[in-house]
Amino acid sequence: MLNGMKVAQNISFTIDRLPKGFVFTSADFVTEVSKKEAVIKALNRMVESGKIAKLSKGKYYKPEQTPFGNLQPNQAQVVKDLLEENGKTTGYLTGYSIYNQLGLTTQVSNTIQIGKNQVRPHFKRERYTIAFVKQKNTITKESIPLLQLLDAIRYIKKIPDASIESACKRFLVIIKSLTDKESYTLVRLALKYPPATRALLGALLAQLKQEKAAEPLLKSLNPITKYSIKGAANVLSTSEKWNII
Repeated sequence: MLNGMKVAQNISFTIDRLPKGFVFTSADFVTEVSKKEAVIKALNRMVESGKIAKLSKGKYYKPEQTPFGNLQPNQAQVVKDLLEENGKTTGYLTGYSIYNQLGLTTQVSNTIQIGKNQVRPHFKRERYTIAFVKQKNTITKESIPLLQLLDAIRYIKKIPDASIESACKRFLVIIKSLTDKESYTLVRLALKYPPATRALLGALLAQLKQEKAAEPLLKSLNPITKYSIKGAANVLSTSEKWNII
């Protein structure tokens, strides 16, 4: 019994130092296999007392209390086990998860989309649906903001509550703020994206007078293929050259 109490005290001490909304599992506290059961019991008692909350099977978090109840952890915390393996970046938040962050929509979705080299079927975790988007480029911490931007350009028609015109205007603002090096990297990464994404990025870069950076995109496209992105031409005077109709 003393052993179980000591385990509970150690866990409580550690949890007190965790930031609000931090997601953890029993494995974060187990140093010896023999103590696993004591750790799980202690965590479940803390859930009952309200010190911590359960996110899903085996996952807990330190809730932030508000007058309206407990705040859920942020999306990156909810899926952090899917974004990193042994300290190596293997995935990133994308799609619905970041349209809001990029200023493309004010809507927040209950679907968390993750870009990964190896995708798997979507599944539920608490109130979220976790879905996957295949990323053909190597995922690194540095490339993530550019991959998120390319994913948004790729799925421009699926951005909730945003017209293609408003999305294109926002993309111009974002791309304009990139350094020359970032623009060239963006183009290099885009070469592994579908042709319509390459065409739209090319038209956006050309609109910003960055034709030189866009050259590899133009060379990669079939000159007779047309891309239907209705509304883009209202913002991009370059759309005709890039076969966007």
